[in-house]
Amino acid sequence: MITFCDNARHKALVEIMAIFAAVQAPEKVKDTVREVVRKTYPKYKVIVLNDDFNTFEHVSDCLMKYIPQMTEELAWELTNQVHHDGLAISWVGPLEQAEMYHDQLKSAGLTMAPLEAE
Repeated sequence: MITFCDNARHKALVEIMAIFAAVQAPEKVKDTVREVVRKTYPKYKVIVLNDDFNTFEHVSDCLMKYIPQMTEELAWELTNQVHHDGLAISWVGPLEQAEMYHDQLKSAGLTMAPLEAE
């Protein structure tokens, strides 16, 4: 036969066990929404270097021929920059296109710096 005292002890013991279980049990981690972070690809610089054998006309013509949207005015500005500063960044963009423009300009006889990440 369970007495009032035994019943109270039982309730107290159940409460203590519930508290102990709550402390011991890890909380359920809420599902979190994963944020998609898009990273841009690095851009590469196509750099023309100064040399003693390419003429202004040849450098300018090559820039207009191989670099998209290159105007005559910008080609002459870059050619002058190559002559006076020793180099000019003629195009900046994704690696595959940079490799293509670099190879085309180099094949045309221009002196090129190695591709450089921006």
